Amino acid sequence: MHEVLSFTRQPTDGRSRDLGDAHEDDVEDSVLAWLLEGDPAIRWQVHRDLTGNAEATKADRALVEREGWGAELLARQDPHGTWAQGLYSPKWTSTTYTLLLLHRLGLRSDHPAARRGTEILIEGAAEFDGGLTLAKTIRTAETCITGMLVLLAARFRIDDARIDAAVEWLAKTQMADGGWNCQQVNGATHSSFHTSITVLEALQQRYERTADAAVADMASHGREFFIDHRLYHSHRTGEVVDRRFTQFSFPPYWHFDVLRGLDHFRAAGAAPHDALRDAVDLVQSRRRPDGRWNLQNVHRNRTWINMEQGGVPSRWNTLRSLRVLRWWDERTMAAGQVTRTGK
Repeated sequence: MHEVLSFTRQPTDGRSRDLGDAHEDDVEDSVLAWLLEGDPAIRWQVHRDLTGNAEATKADRALVEREGWGAELLARQDPHGTWAQGLYSPKWTSTTYTLLLLHRLGLRSDHPAARRGTEILIEGAAEFDGGLTLAKTIRTAETCITGMLVLLAARFRIDDARIDAAVEWLAKTQMADGGWNCQQVNGATHSSFHTSITVLEALQQRYERTADAAVADMASHGREFFIDHRLYHSHRTGEVVDRRFTQFSFPPYWHFDVLRGLDHFRAAGAAPHDALRDAVDLVQSRRRPDGRWNLQNVHRNRTWINMEQGGVPSRWNTLRSLRVLRWWDERTMAAGQVTRTGK
């Protein structure tokens, strides 16, 4: 049986809690109990990010490869070490996207199946000036694919000179506004939200593995692109760039949305920034009366597993929303006010 701990912030001004606060506590405890009824991939992250139970975090994370979604994905690996007999396609069952999902589930970094699959991807990638691609017909490096391979190599502890060169290539192709765009080779002069979040997540994994200050600086500059756009707004008109950015999905694959963006800022330990306040308010506004968040968007294509259904409460979106809101509240309170530097 899992321990259920309330994560409601207690009043700090000496006032007693009223009945509304008590009701909120009941809702949050109910949500935690519901989250902890989910897959081990959900449970260990709930303990790490919400309850702070280190022992339960370790125990549930160890189950990812043996039970539930993680075990099912691992069972789909073919004798050659790939998934769906493809490196980048078909979507979303290829080796690349299956390994990205195993990463998000929390599979241990030294798992032999994941390491083997990642090595096959790197060996199968074509290199152009340091950048990488898994595409067979386009003879140029692809920024999103390069980012994905950097992420997987860092996450599953694969050391390869081609990955080191790929990180340098990402530094060379970082655009003036701070982000990246896979269409830069075709003349794009403004960064892409999709490409930029993919690269930033890769750099975060690389930094966690190497503690490379140059990688940290590159990522900090990359986050400035999102700060300048208030995460999902046009820097010219102030309008929402794409309404699909406001629909929270999981897994995100290569797609950007507000929740994915905020979860990166949280994972990077970034200070709260006033430019993100609107995005945080959007997340809070999507909370249901029962304290949960729906799966709002599903990126259609073939999948190995259907973890959740669209339009109904989502453990993934609820977990990620709660930890984003906790990050915002705790960092804002600790700082006394939100920062305007974005660093």
